[in-house]
Order: sequence, then C-alpha cells, then structure tokens
Amino acid sequence: MTETDLTFPRGFRAAALAAGIKPSGRTDLSCVASDAECAWAFAGTRSTTAAACVTRNREVYARGGPVRALVVNAGNANAATGAQGARDNAAIADALGSVLNVDAGAVLTASTGIIGHLLPMDRVLGGVEHLPDGLSREAAPFAAAIMTTDTRPKTAEATLSTGARIVGTAKGSGMIHPDMATMFAFAFSDAGVDQAALRAAFPGIVARTFNAVTVDGDTSTNDMAMVLANGRAGEVDLAEFLAALEGVMRDLARQIAADGEGATKLLTVRVTGARSEAEALAAARTCCVSPLLKSAVHGNDPNWGRVIMAVGRSGAAVNVEGMRVTVQGTPVFAGKPLPYDAARVSDSMNAPEVVFEVDLGAGDAAGEAWGCDLSAEYVSINADYTT
Repeated sequence: MTETDLTFPRGFRAAALAAGIKPSGRTDLSCVASDAECAWAFAGTRSTTAAACVTRNREVYARGGPVRALVVNAGNANAATGAQGARDNAAIADALGSVLNVDAGAVLTASTGIIGHLLPMDRVLGGVEHLPDGLSREAAPFAAAIMTTDTRPKTAEATLSTGARIVGTAKGSGMIHPDMATMFAFAFSDAGVDQAALRAAFPGIVARTFNAVTVDGDTSTNDMAMVLANGRAGEVDLAEFLAALEGVMRDLARQIAADGEGATKLLTVRVTGARSEAEALAAARTCCVSPLLKSAVHGNDPNWGRVIMAVGRSGAAVNVEGMRVTVQGTPVFAGKPLPYDAARVSDSMNAPEVVFEVDLGAGDAAGEAWGCDLSAEYVSINADYTT
C-alpha cells in the first residue's frame, strides 16, 4: 500500500480544502470525524504562551467526555492573539459541530503556522461549511493539509491481531523541541479501549516518542498529540493496542526528525547504562539538540567529544571510567580515547541516518532520541519565514 492509498480506520472520515489561510493557496483547512463517540487521550504543550487550541482542548480533556471530531487549520497558529483568538477558536469548533450535527464540546481544534496573527475568520468559517462535502476515508488529503514547512506528509499505521487498525498522521519540521508531545500528531483507531487506561498510558508513550524528538531546541506554542479510538472494530487486548500505538508514534517521531528544516540526515542517539529511563532520554535528547554535534553530523565529522560534552550537561549521571561511545558502530571511547580510522568513520557518516551509541556506565536503563543535522538551509528557511 502506498501513502496515497492509506485509509482511516472504520468509522472515521476526513476532508480537506483550501480556505485561503495559506498564501500559497494550498489546502489549509481539514477535519476528521467519527460516526461514533471516541475514547481519547491528549497531551498539549507546556509552553506558558500556549495557543487557544491547546488551552481549549485541555479544558475539554479535563471534562472527561468522549469526542467525535477534530478540525485543523494550517498557515496561522492563532497564538498570542488574546481573547479574540480564543473566541475565534471556539467559533471554529461550534461551526464544525453544527455542520456535522454533533455537540461543539465533542469537537477538538488545532492550529499551526505563523504566531501573532488573527485568523481570517470569514474564510475559515466559509471553509468549515463545505468540509462535510468532501468527507471520505482517504488519509492523504488530511495528512497534506496539516503541513506547514514540512517537505512531505507523515503517516504510519498498524493492524492488531483482531483486525483493528491504528492510523497516525503528523506534521512538524521546525520549532521542534516538544515539551509534552510534538508539533501535531494525531492517531485514529477503530479499536475498543478503556479511556481511563488509555489516558494512564499515554504520557509514557509520549515521553518515549515525541518528547524524544528535537530539531532546533524550540518548543512550539501549539504542540499537541492525541489518540482517538471509536471502538468500531470491537474490544482489543490493551497491551497489544498500546504497543502498536507506541510503534505508530515512534515511526511518526522519526519521520519528523528526518524532515527537520534543512535536514539532510536523521540523527539517532541510543543511550544505555543510565540510572533511569528519564535520565537516558535526557542524555539522548541533549545530544540531538546540540548545535555543535548537529553541525559535526552534517559535515561527516566523527567528533565524539561533542557527545561527551552534551551528555555531561544533560543532568544524567555518568561513570566516565565505564562510559562507552560508538559512532556508526565504531567504538571511539571506552573510559579513554580509542584508536580508530577517522576517515573510514567519516565516510560511514555520509548516510541517511547517523547513529551514536552511548553507554553511561551508571545503571541499567535505556532511552533513544532523534534529531537531524544542522545545515545552512535551516538558517535560510527561518531567516525569511515571515518576509
């Protein structure tokens, strides 16, 4: 199956159109609707300048009720827009609820794009009115409509032993250093799962997937991740479902890292020998966000001292004498520098993915994080973002 053939699980339909929010004229308004109430879990950015969509979704989440739909606009973050932005966000939920004939309190919202601009509500509301006309089970139009600086759509799927499915979509390329989840990550499933159990497990899944991604060290005002399950395929084994969900989220996280603005390669850092999973993840993510290490990766430079530096400032406990570092499978440090063929290792770094493995020598826990190299193109993209 190709990406364009991907369909949503049973009971879910989506639509996308160009409402005129993006200057490019590309699709920028979309929705996903379920024909049944969904159990759901949500994580939103911890940024203290969170956008209206995050604030409202968090309020809906606290009420604990089921949801039926999600509406997303791209090209405008509706962040730092004050009380008017909050009213506009609520109006979008109300409008989609009206045309789908569902309660507005069962509609979630998401906005992404430039910060500090009010939404063109006449275009947005006009677009919402026509979204139901295009509802189908095709996933590709929705995956494309939520993009901003992404170079490609991001999708992943899994099928459980019962035949129930999980389909995930995500967007994100810059302003990526999630402090809860990711830019946007949405997973939809026809599995029947208990909402309380799903919500209990979701923070851990987020920590091991989206919170392990970094492109540039900047946390967005609009980051969110969610999973909706409508039960159309019947009850499933919870452990199997959660493992499959984590696999889908991990796949999406790696796709986001690989599509970082200006990126030419994926950076993977695997940490073992940590005192705790949290410390392993902290060490791995600190390596992935280091501009010095990211630059070395871009230049195929096996400068493993930058790994030592990053781990040392991560807050993770390290037994330096027992510490081990490998670059693309070549040992370069084992409590002291090791001899290695720098030219050969440099050649091995000229690859789509560069992997550093670090044993902290302090415990038995492990963690993995993903990032990308730092290129001149990243600076160019962000120097001209609004001008």
